[in-house]
Amino acid sequence: MSSQEIPEENLPAAQDAAHGAVEVAEDPFADPGLPAHKPRIQDIDERAAKRSERTVALLFTLSMLATIAFIASFVTFPVNKIVYIFPFGHVSALNFSLGLTLGIALFCIGAGAVHWARTLMSDQEIADERHPIEAEPEVRAKVMADFATGAAESGFGRRKLLRNTMFGALAMVPLSGLVLLRDLGPLPEKKLRSTLWAEGKQLINMNTNEPLRPEDVVTGSLTFAKPEGLEEDAEDFQKEIAKAALMIVRIQPDDIKDKRELEWSHEGIVAYSKICTHVGCPISLYEQQTHHVLCPCHQSTFDLSDGARVIFGPAGHRLPQLRIGVNAEGNLEALGDFDEPVGPAFWERG
Repeated sequence: MSSQEIPEENLPAAQDAAHGAVEVAEDPFADPGLPAHKPRIQDIDERAAKRSERTVALLFTLSMLATIAFIASFVTFPVNKIVYIFPFGHVSALNFSLGLTLGIALFCIGAGAVHWARTLMSDQEIADERHPIEAEPEVRAKVMADFATGAAESGFGRRKLLRNTMFGALAMVPLSGLVLLRDLGPLPEKKLRSTLWAEGKQLINMNTNEPLRPEDVVTGSLTFAKPEGLEEDAEDFQKEIAKAALMIVRIQPDDIKDKRELEWSHEGIVAYSKICTHVGCPISLYEQQTHHVLCPCHQSTFDLSDGARVIFGPAGHRLPQLRIGVNAEGNLEALGDFDEPVGPAFWERG
């Protein structure tokens, strides 16, 4: 039966009118107001407040200890130490310890601040009317008054244990960032001033991995070498070869213009750093007619017959030379390290 077929006297509106009682729905958007404030255990029991204070202080103290552990881990664990930690598997001991200790330090500060706010600071809700954006004198005075009230209610001045441990935790956490600055670059040592080349180290052919002999270097050829004892599967191979990479060229002794270059060579075989002095690209192009080598990155050009001086391009200074000779077995060997530090802009770096 449709609504059109229902008698009017049986409709709800008609029935309400017949009984003389028409209900009016309540306003669903009425302001319910603030609920009655219920005091916390810390508000009525000073012993409970003291327990909360000690809990917050403990969290701040744990943060300080975690920061100390962060610094100790950075100093103690070597970069290449791998450990097994369930369920993560094999991980870097340094990375795991740094992440764990820093996470604990930050978490304890946050947890301590939240516990302080929820148990010791005032939890009474205060309704405030909206006000214009501009800060009038009355508003500024009210803000300062509210701030003073909040500071008094937090017990910041009265609870010295909380205040001091919080200051200690906040003061020590930035030390983690200072320690991380250690990895922004090498320590001020002499690592950039020396390479693996030393007196008596043989020149090893990069292609055959065999010691180089003078007869292996023909006129007009370009050969690359590494120091004896440096293996490609070594952990520090890339770091060391970036400084010790060597290029070897045989030039007719009469074509060598630089007197010291001739003295440091062997039967016209000269050895120079392969690292360009502009931005450190590996030099790999050699023009045998002019004895020029070219860096493929920015076209810096060096004359190997004249002390590897710069004749074109943005490079700032010549390539360092390695003094070489022949050992008792007839193999080429170094007679020392490079005559100056290798790499780009070293003198500008200091």
